[in-house]
Amino acid sequence: MLETSARLLRLLSLLQTRRDWSGADLADRLGVTDRTVRRDVDKLRSLGYPVHAVTGTAGGYRLGAGADLPPLLLDDEEAVAVAMCLRTASGGTIAGIEETSVRALAKLEQVLPSRLRNRVHSLQSITVPIHRGGPTVDPGTLTAIANACRDNERLRFDYRNHDGEETLRSVEPHRLVHTGRRWYLVAFDVDRDDWRTFRVDRLTPRIPTGPKFVPRDPPDKDLVAYTSYGLSNAAYQYQAVVTLHLSAEAAAEHVSPSAGVLEPIDENTCTLRVGANHLEGIAVWISMIGCDFKVHEPPELIERLRGLADRIGRAADTSN
Repeated sequence: MLETSARLLRLLSLLQTRRDWSGADLADRLGVTDRTVRRDVDKLRSLGYPVHAVTGTAGGYRLGAGADLPPLLLDDEEAVAVAMCLRTASGGTIAGIEETSVRALAKLEQVLPSRLRNRVHSLQSITVPIHRGGPTVDPGTLTAIANACRDNERLRFDYRNHDGEETLRSVEPHRLVHTGRRWYLVAFDVDRDDWRTFRVDRLTPRIPTGPKFVPRDPPDKDLVAYTSYGLSNAAYQYQAVVTLHLSAEAAAEHVSPSAGVLEPIDENTCTLRVGANHLEGIAVWISMIGCDFKVHEPPELIERLRGLADRIGRAADTSN
C-alpha cells in the first residue's frame, strides 16, 4: 500500500487525467477502501485543491477550478511536451498568446529538473520557428471547443463558409484536428444528421453549451486521415488516384495533409488521392512533385497530362 503522501500525489494525478471518477474506481486504482479515498479527498481539499462531489447512483469526485491554480502533476514526457509546445506557440497559429507563452515557459523551466531542462534546451537549440501566413484562432475559442469535446456537450456556433455565408450550426463535437496550418473541428451535425469538418477560424461559439449527449462512434478510427481526405478530396469536383514512384515518407515532404492523402504501397511507391475543381491544376501539381507517376483515375486527367506533355515538348524543342 502506498504511503499517505505518495497516495495523495497519486490521487491528485488520477483526478487530473479524467473529468469524473467514482469513489469505487479511485479505491481500486489506489488499492485502498472507499473510506480512505474520502479521507484523502478531504486532505486534498484542506491543501486548497477544489475536489467536488459528483452526484449520481455511484457518487464520485471531480477536480474543479478554484480561486487559484493548484499545482499540476506532470510526468517527464508531459513536462517536455508542454515546454516545447509553449516554445512553438510563439510562432504558431493561435492569436495573442505569444507573450503569455514565454512567461509560462519561464515558470516551467525554473522548476524543471536539470535532466529535463537539458532535453528542452537541446530541442530548442535546433528548432527555428517559421511564422506561417494565414488565419489565426482565438485561444478562447479553442478552449471552449475542447471543453465541449471533453464533457460531451452540444456546441452551437455561427459558421462562415468560404463564400462568406453565415449559418447557425448545432453539433456534437468529437475532436479538434490540427493540420499544421489550421485547426479543424470534427463533429456530428445534428441538423444535417451527418459528420462534418469545420474550420475553427470560421466559427464563433455560442455560450453556454448545450445538453450532454452520448458519444457516437467516430466516422473513422484515423481522424487525421479522415480530415485530410475531406479537405483534399471530398469537397472538389474531381478526385484523382495516382501511384507515385516515391515512398510515402518522402512524398509527405511534398504533399501536406490538407493537399492530399498518401497511402503506402511498399518501400518505393505510394498512392496519392487528391481533389481539385480544375484538372489542369492537378496535372501541373503532380508533375512538380519530382518523381515518376501513373494516373489511374479520372481518365480526363490522363488526357490533360498528354496535352500538357505536348505543350512542354514543343516549348523545349529548340529546333524551331
